[in-house]
Amino acid sequence: MKMGENGAGNNHLHDNQVFGLSIDVLPQGGSKCFDDDGRLKRTGTVWTASAHIITAVIGSGVLSLAWATAQLGWIAGPAVMFLFSFVTYYTSTLLAACYRSGDPANGKRNYTYMDAVRSNLGGVKVKICGWVQYLNLFGVAIGYTIASSISMMAIKRSNCFHASGGKNPCHVNSSPYMIAFGIVEIMFSQIPDFDQLWWLSIVAAVMSFTYSTIGLGLGIAKVAETGKIRGSLTGVSVGTVTQTQKIWRSFQALGDMAFAYSYSLILIEIQDTLKAPPSESKTMKKATLLSVGVTTLFYMLCGCMGYAAFGDLSPGNLLTGFGFYNPFWLLDIANAAIVIHLVGAYQVYCQPLFAFIEKTAAEKFPDSEFITKDIKIPIPGFRPYNLNLFRLVWRTLFVIITTLISMLLPFFNDIVGLLGALGFWPLTVYFPVEMYISQKKIPKWSTRWLCLQILSIACLIITIAAAAGSIAGVMLDLKSYKPFSTDY
Repeated sequence: MKMGENGAGNNHLHDNQVFGLSIDVLPQGGSKCFDDDGRLKRTGTVWTASAHIITAVIGSGVLSLAWATAQLGWIAGPAVMFLFSFVTYYTSTLLAACYRSGDPANGKRNYTYMDAVRSNLGGVKVKICGWVQYLNLFGVAIGYTIASSISMMAIKRSNCFHASGGKNPCHVNSSPYMIAFGIVEIMFSQIPDFDQLWWLSIVAAVMSFTYSTIGLGLGIAKVAETGKIRGSLTGVSVGTVTQTQKIWRSFQALGDMAFAYSYSLILIEIQDTLKAPPSESKTMKKATLLSVGVTTLFYMLCGCMGYAAFGDLSPGNLLTGFGFYNPFWLLDIANAAIVIHLVGAYQVYCQPLFAFIEKTAAEKFPDSEFITKDIKIPIPGFRPYNLNLFRLVWRTLFVIITTLISMLLPFFNDIVGLLGALGFWPLTVYFPVEMYISQKKIPKWSTRWLCLQILSIACLIITIAAAAGSIAGVMLDLKSYKPFSTDY
């Protein structure tokens, strides 16, 4: 569920871009107040960058890891998780080297992922990158809507179970909860300069640690209570599921794990907050190592403890799959934390998409008052709110569309796997590898070039397998499915 996770990292990434100061004569390396590109001095350090990455990465993805580990077993599960962490770390260091074009210390800065692709690769690849990136963000919005409604329903069901003493099956329809989430997002998405709400990043980080720690704690408690570690070396046994199901589910587990790591979408934006010297790419490499290390440790703990507690029966979402019933108030706190995290994460993910569409529209129709005119609405006690009709209509429509799609396709695990698969190869592996080869002018068919291409092709194969597994999962869900009436 990486989405939420990535989200939080973006929040104060753009603060320093508000001041579009263009100063013609700048001493090399900037001055006391400004950096070499004329923007205000950047102040980020290894620690702030690591905090952004950890907030971005540890999100609801952590909750499906016990299920993914159960599909693969005690050997392959942790091994695959470790493999993905290594690939993520390695390709992130390649991407970090592409923050400046040309000279690593004073070359031209690229402010976003697409800028880096544009200055290193150019042409059609920029368009492809844009499509993949924005489709992924759109998908994240849908994934978040589904996940938050599942957590809201879990609170409702756990209280209803508690009240009826477990006698009532407590079926709940998911649509009203998705609509409620949509209404909240419509209100939040009207905030024009949302990326300046840096406190959101902190709130999201606290929330994600809250629910991940509760999940981990409950897993440990369950193992302690039963006194035995469940699960097998090869995962869910054939017999519980058919041979084909076992293959599809293993593929899907790969997608879930890839999704739990991908944050390359926002890596360049995080790097743009770092101060130099030392060069940004050096700082970023340290931050990547630190944050991927912490995340992997945390994932291993959550995934393995969840699997040890439930074995083959590990639920797709650790806190809402009703692996745990008691203490019910603790589960309610964890699920409320997920919802709060996702409300913020949704915005962090969608704001870049909103900004992109609005910018494009303003360039296409510069004379249209509907698109460009701001109406000032006085708010007593606050500064006036700038209402832009195009923004109001387009953002509201966007939220309504994502909410409708979520109500039509409420399959959390499969959607998460599919998103992870589709975003993983192009954004985490292919573009960083290609940009690095072009930047460092690595000759074709040299050993280094071959190794990088083998890495890229291996990841492409994993991506295709994971996507196939998720699509098979969605097909299976569609057989027993009526639109808008999904009960849990």
